[in-house]
This record gives sequence, structure tokens and C-alpha cells, in this order.
Amino acid sequence: MPRKKKTVRVIHLSLAPLPPRHAVQHVDRLLVFSDASRKRQGGLAAVLFATPESEALVGTKSVPLVGSNELELQAAIFALAQVRQHFPGRPFSLFSDNQDAVLRLLRARQEGCAQDPELSRLLDQQDTAETLKDGTICWIKGHSTCRGNMLADMHAAAAAS
Repeated sequence: MPRKKKTVRVIHLSLAPLPPRHAVQHVDRLLVFSDASRKRQGGLAAVLFATPESEALVGTKSVPLVGSNELELQAAIFALAQVRQHFPGRPFSLFSDNQDAVLRLLRARQEGCAQDPELSRLLDQQDTAETLKDGTICWIKGHSTCRGNMLADMHAAAAAS
């Protein structure tokens, strides 16, 4: 029986950080993308766009390996710290391709951090609990047409090497 040919999926990245269908919901906001990677060590990345036309400001960090969801949560909190450092007080939209991290951050905003002591500890370590209140937290499909997510993925992988 002949082998099936492997299908190569071509992804056409958006020209802007977000595809147009998503961009209209985040006008006049700082666009922030977080991602994590696991290789020899953990890698965190935060990619920030002051405007859709601006160059990306990229922050990366290497960390010890932990579970995948914990690493993604660390990446989102690292992104919040980058927002606080470079754009304090500015409204932002944070995008993560990890639903667990997004849900934990959304729950912390709605119900307070007391319901998740580990998240509270991580937010306190980075001094980002107040920054979380200025932002919108969004899930974005990984490995999609979103240029911001692809850049975060690429930089997280490099930080994990």
C-alpha cells in the first residue's frame, strides 16, 4: 500500500500583529503576545507592539523547566512585567495561545487572586497584580495567521535553547 504524502500546511501570516478580523476589537491598545517553549530549559517571550505599524519590542527569559501550562502562565506574567516596565498605565490586550493561562488570569481579575495562591505568588514576585487590571486577556489560536503569536513562539523557542 503506498504511503500517504505528508501535507505541507502553508500559513499566510498577517501583515499586522493581529489578523484584521481581530484587530478591530483592540484599536488604540498596546498589543502584547506571550508564549513559552520547552527544550533544554524553559523559554519565555513577550512581544509588544505600541501600534500595529510599530516594530516589535521583544523580551525573553530563560527559566527552569516546569509543566507546560505553568510555563505558559509564567510567560503571560512575564509579558505583564514587560508592559509595566515599558508602557506603565497604558491599556493593553494580552494574547496567549494557552487557554489554561488565559482562564487563570481572567479568573484572578474577576474573583481576585485569593482563590489561586500560586498565581497570586507569581503575580507578587513580578509586581504585576495592578498591571493585570489595565488589560484585556485573550486566547488566540496557536500556529495560526497571527504574526504577533508567531514572533512570540519563535523568540520563546530561542530562549529555551
